[in-house]
This record gives sequence, structure tokens and C-alpha cells, in this order.
Amino acid sequence: MTRIPFAAIALAILPMTAPAQSADEIAAVKHMFAPLLVQSYQAHREYCGMIGVDENDRMVIGKARRGDTDSCLPRDPKGAVEITASYHTHGGFDYDADAEMPSVDDLQSDMDEGVDGWVATPGGRLWFLDGQAGVIRQICGLGCLPQDPDFVEGVSGPIPQRMTLDELIRWFEG
Repeated sequence: MTRIPFAAIALAILPMTAPAQSADEIAAVKHMFAPLLVQSYQAHREYCGMIGVDENDRMVIGKARRGDTDSCLPRDPKGAVEITASYHTHGGFDYDADAEMPSVDDLQSDMDEGVDGWVATPGGRLWFLDGQAGVIRQICGLGCLPQDPDFVEGVSGPIPQRMTLDELIRWFEG
């Protein structure tokens, strides 16, 4: 379990173009995802969990749970007094899956639960899902996290840096 002082990860109100996540929070999430992605690619399964804060306002990342090829039921982190975010991988690369972006369900679930979210993709992208604003934002692009060895760049076309829920719905409909 990774613990970081919450003061170092407190979310600030910033313009939508600036990431609200601190460098410490992003580093902790990337560190958590790196080995998890290798398992996810090998098993062709999603892995998921929850992130929270403990009684000392430190970030706690819950142990990942193995899911199915396109879904996962996360567990809460031990010692968390408040849940702040979900996290999950998008499994292994599949030509038939548009897995380089969070899905509408990913964002809508976080919005419904009143939390933010983190998604890692087979191409090694890291996404932040703002559960209050209903916006997804690419924190870092291709290869910033371990990539699936089977990943083929460009299959999903150009990937935007940011989308609202309505734009995401249109993306997957069209």
C-alpha cells in the first residue's frame, strides 16, 4: 500500500487545461500501475481498485482485484476513511476494443459514485477522470506507462487530450 501525505495531493481549483493532480499523486498512480499493467496484459483482464485517504490524510491505494476482459469490481483500500478515486487497467490490446480511452461507463460510474478515476490503457496512456466535472483528461500519452507488447499504434485513430461526457458519448456512438 502506497501512502503519501494528502496535503501533497490535495486537488486545487485550476483552469480545465491545467492538471489538478499534483506531481506526487501522479507519480504514486504511475508507480502503482506499472507492475499491474504487465499482469493485465498477460491475463487479458482488467485490474481495478480504489484510492482513498486515511485518518492522517495520507493517500492509500487499495489492493487491485482481477476482473474480466471488460469489467472489474474494485475493493476499497484498508484504512481509508474517505474514498477519493477508482482505478483500473483496460486489459490487453484487442483490435476490436477501443481501449485507448476511458469508456462512457468508466466516467459515468465515477460521476455516480462521486469520485474521480484513473485509467491505464494498452498503449501506455494514463487518464484522469474528473467525477465532478464529467471530463476525462490524458495525463500522459503513448508509452508513459508500460505498453502491451501486442499494442498496435493508430488502430483507434487520433486520441484527444480531453473530452467531456457528451463528447465521449458522441465518440463511442460515431
